[in-house]
Amino acid sequence: QVQLVQSGGGLVQAGGSLRLSCAASGSFFSLNVMGWYRQAPGKPRDLVASITSGGSANLADSVKGRFTISRDNAKNMVDLQMNSLKPEDTAVYYCYANGRKYSFQLPADYWGQGTQVTVSS
Repeated sequence: QVQLVQSGGGLVQAGGSLRLSCAASGSFFSLNVMGWYRQAPGKPRDLVASITSGGSANLADSVKGRFTISRDNAKNMVDLQMNSLKPEDTAVYYCYANGRKYSFQLPADYWGQGTQVTVSS
């Protein structure tokens, strides 16, 4: 099983910065994509940023220029650096990975436990 353990998050004033980290552990063959989703109250869970094992990153338009995603394949970690935070960034952030536990399996989705990010105005 793949476990995703998140750290970081918390409360920050608008314009501030926070960093989220996520470490994957357990037994698995590969993690093709890792990234972050977020869910605000009453809203669907939306993609914030993702990055492939080759380093190709994708960011939501709402966070481009403010957030940066990075990945350490050797440590199976993915980080999200969030700068110039806005109140509308307030949400529960979930780490995400898509990968294979065994080489012969189809890829599956794995999720972290979620962490609250609150940006005050």
